[in-house]
Amino acid sequence: MKLCPLCSGSSGNATYIEAGNARLLIDAGLSCKRITGLLGKIGVDPRTLSAILVTHEHVDHVRGVNVLSKTYDLPVYANADTWAVLKPSMSGVAPKNVCVFESDRDFYLAGARVLPFSVPHDAVHCVGFTVTAAGRKVGVCTDLGHVDARILSILSGCDLLLFEANHDVDMLMAGSYPYLLKKRILSGSGHMNNEDCGRALVKLCESGVKNVILGHLSRENNYPELAMVAVRSVLEEAGVADGVRLAIAEREEPTGIFEVL
Repeated sequence: MKLCPLCSGSSGNATYIEAGNARLLIDAGLSCKRITGLLGKIGVDPRTLSAILVTHEHVDHVRGVNVLSKTYDLPVYANADTWAVLKPSMSGVAPKNVCVFESDRDFYLAGARVLPFSVPHDAVHCVGFTVTAAGRKVGVCTDLGHVDARILSILSGCDLLLFEANHDVDMLMAGSYPYLLKKRILSGSGHMNNEDCGRALVKLCESGVKNVILGHLSRENNYPELAMVAVRSVLEEAGVADGVRLAIAEREEPTGIFEVL
């Protein structure tokens, strides 16, 4: 299996996963032209994609979905709640390519097992994904305000996980964002801060997760070195840092291809 964050942040999100015969694009939050270029940088022709999987309707996750589907005749998978919001802006998606999944129930694409699971975020019905093939599992879980036992159970044992470390609380509170936006980000349906990310990863590392990519970092309220130090410090304090490999997803370029053997 292979996973590559093509871009990760409030300006746009897209993650490529190759699992067996399945070539999946989770979200397409930049233009079709830009996503096509990013895929090209890792040697992937968008015409070979099996499907686009949508986490939720926010523009930084769906900006390029309509044109990508229309241009390359790609199926688009989202839950019914998300489709109800997206449908008016997805006229380029052919009826045959409108695919509806049921959140918290798995399905198969080209031999890969896909599990979309509900996460708390201020969207109509946001999900994360795990993808399993040949006994290996990868997870993509960003855009959530908190984790609970159900989410931890779903992500447990992931061989590779893209997980949110959105902001540093002090930077957010001292920054220029309006009060209501700060309140939204800090809420249980907003975004995960660095320390909460670390605390969740402590439990996940105890379940066997050893490879983590920190993603969806805020441009204004975080920076890679701070996120890395903060998360690593929480893991070290809990005594679970040994053997855990952390990376940071790039905001506007492919981070690299992470392979799970």
